[in-house]
Amino acid sequence: MAEVAFHFNVPDRTAYTCRLLRKVWRAGHRAHVVLDTADIHALDAALWAFAADEFVPHATQHAPAHVRARSPILLADEQAAVPADAVLVNLLPHIPLVLEQGVAARRVIEIVTQDERDRAPARERWRWYAAQGHQLVRHDLAAVGAPAS
Repeated sequence: MAEVAFHFNVPDRTAYTCRLLRKVWRAGHRAHVVLDTADIHALDAALWAFAADEFVPHATQHAPAHVRARSPILLADEQAAVPADAVLVNLLPHIPLVLEQGVAARRVIEIVTQDERDRAPARERWRWYAAQGHQLVRHDLAAVGAPAS
């Protein structure tokens, strides 16, 4: 079973996701970010602009296959296949289809803002992961007060 880490009380989802993806990449891991198709372009643009002095290598699901294969971070909708070695970062308000269909992920990260409209579905996802037997880890940003580096 996968470890599922919930990052709660995130003040700014996009900025936090950019920092988290940079951290995953710097640690030498691959990340597969699942989000609504309409949000892919916005996160792509944010990754290009969030740090003026560095580039976090990434691609979208619409990039050519050879680019996707070499990119440590892929931004995709829930229809895209998840590489077995990737950390799955869920930005959807529900369980991604790939997980509901039984595709194994080694590690999942759920990013949850302070907005109650985001927190209520996160509670449902927490219960689903628990019922599936996943190891749940809680990272409460309000308690630690530190963003992902």
